[in-house]
Amino acid sequence: MCSIVESNIICIKKKAAEKVRPMVNIVWILLILIGLVVAAFNGKIEAVTQAALDNAKYAVELCFGLIGVYALWLGLMKVAEEAGLVKKVSQKMQGVMRFLFTDIPARHPAIGAITMNIIANMLGLGNAATPLGIKAMRELQELNPHKDRATDAMCMFLVINTSSVQLIPATVVALRSTAGSSNPTEIIGTVFIATVCSTAAGIIAAKILQRYY
Repeated sequence: MCSIVESNIICIKKKAAEKVRPMVNIVWILLILIGLVVAAFNGKIEAVTQAALDNAKYAVELCFGLIGVYALWLGLMKVAEEAGLVKKVSQKMQGVMRFLFTDIPARHPAIGAITMNIIANMLGLGNAATPLGIKAMRELQELNPHKDRATDAMCMFLVINTSSVQLIPATVVALRSTAGSSNPTEIIGTVFIATVCSTAAGIIAAKILQRYY
């Protein structure tokens, strides 16, 4: 019985991917063609070619650079799960999580992944929060009855992850310090106020739109 259900789920996912893939391919082809036409009119074909090669090299370097970060934080996430830390933190934030994500069952692994992602974002860890966000979305997809469209919980998580209250914008502070700023931490207060406002606006908008869509 389980194998039949799993095969049906796989078929649904493949059909959804087959519907989306042609449209994505068309968009990418149009973007490439438009870029080439504009470059040709401006006489900058060589610059476009060089930029493509440079960015392809950078993409590979970025992927290899992220492997270590992903491995580290996914490993820490697993250790935290086994030690019961994720469960304890999730319990402390249970009231907030239940308000934000009403359709996620209590004590579901998605709550722990979402909680850890929010904490990582609040500490301004940047790319370190990405693997936790991916794990959270995978857990939410397991609860999704319609695999080809996002649930309310997915939309809410995306809003919170994108706006992200920043207690300590560590990544930005580090970049400012590297760039030679005389006071790289002066943005902390402003960033906190701005991200609180953006997160509150996003949550309110998501809650209102959930009632209509």
